[in-house]
Amino acid sequence: MGKFLADITPLRESPAFRRLWLGSAASALGSQLTLVAVSLEVYRLTQDSLYVGLLSIFALVPLVFGGLLGGSIADAHDRRQVALLASAVLWLTTAGLALQAWLQLGNVWLLYALVAVQSGAQAINQPARSAIIPVLVRKELLPAANALSMISIGLSMTAGPLLAGVLVATIGFAWTYTVDVASFVFVVWALLKLPPMPPDHAAHRAGLRSVVEGFRFLGTRPNLRMTFVIDLVAMILAQPRALLPAIGALMIGGGEATVGVLLAATAVGAFLAGLFSGPLGAVRAQGAAVVWSVMAWGASIAGLGLVVVLAGRSGAGGVTLWLVPAAICCALAGIADSVSAVFRTTILQSAAPDHLRGRLQGVFVVVVAGGPRIGDMLAGGATTLLSEGWVLLAGGVLCAVVAWLVARWQSGFLAYDARNPVP
Repeated sequence: MGKFLADITPLRESPAFRRLWLGSAASALGSQLTLVAVSLEVYRLTQDSLYVGLLSIFALVPLVFGGLLGGSIADAHDRRQVALLASAVLWLTTAGLALQAWLQLGNVWLLYALVAVQSGAQAINQPARSAIIPVLVRKELLPAANALSMISIGLSMTAGPLLAGVLVATIGFAWTYTVDVASFVFVVWALLKLPPMPPDHAAHRAGLRSVVEGFRFLGTRPNLRMTFVIDLVAMILAQPRALLPAIGALMIGGGEATVGVLLAATAVGAFLAGLFSGPLGAVRAQGAAVVWSVMAWGASIAGLGLVVVLAGRSGAGGVTLWLVPAAICCALAGIADSVSAVFRTTILQSAAPDHLRGRLQGVFVVVVAGGPRIGDMLAGGATTLLSEGWVLLAGGVLCAVVAWLVARWQSGFLAYDARNPVP
């Protein structure tokens, strides 16, 4: 079993990585509570999946600008300080969400505004934190470190949505947001314990010119570029998140608690993929692994759509047995997404030079976080033409087909070898 379980060498060798891993895990749990609670609050206020999808669009614009600018800032300044300042803004916006819930303002536009600010701060924070990891662990341990991150993310995404559904249904939105406010203590502690991390190269000014330099480099590196393109295919064409409130309310039944179960099932898959990630360190054809994982994601989402189509409107009177196959499809999707994320992150960290790593991580954040938000809007808008189940079924099939066509178009990505990380 030791060959199959996750490699914990990065935690043993690097105390700094261990603290950051633990602090990020605690904060991620609270963030998942807020992410789910906001979508549930918007749906409760509007009773419309389209408005849940709009929530993602309001987060998208600041995420794009924040991610690109944040990567430039991370390459020009001390990455530890950048992460600390961005985390402070995240802390304040989460407190704002809690305050509006305690005051029972019930204003969906205020929720959109707070989420927009939070998204921008997160987009600045994430490139700095991601660019720190290769400094804390050896290069050959990056797959193991990224797999460990998948474990913490999987745990937070398992417990977070499940707890969010239960907490919202029992003690309300205000206390749910307040728990997230408290969780930020841990990530701030972890960042404060890190050593200073100033740039180890000639200083440059953060700004548009710096961002353009990163894009110019990316334009000449097809393998790095493909890590972004193929993830956009998966997240835009086969994103189920915005449809889950309606699926829980009408098709499968169970309402808010069912939404938590389905999101938790996806996270269980991610956790299991991380827990049994031992063999991933031996995989050399990492580009091919990404392609097959994205195709498996598409197939899993198509399976979820088929379950919802077969369930029809049977869940209007309460939870049904259709929840079981739906949760299995979500778990399989979580496994596929986790494996893809491990190898995409490893390729980016291994093949990108340090002086550009922040900017490329900024692009990575924009793609990883922005893609699902575009997918949310696309899926929510598609429900004006098709039912939620057919939207998922068609999107999942289209995702698998397009992923394969893109991989054939950029065949060098299929041949990417971790022993020779050509960007």
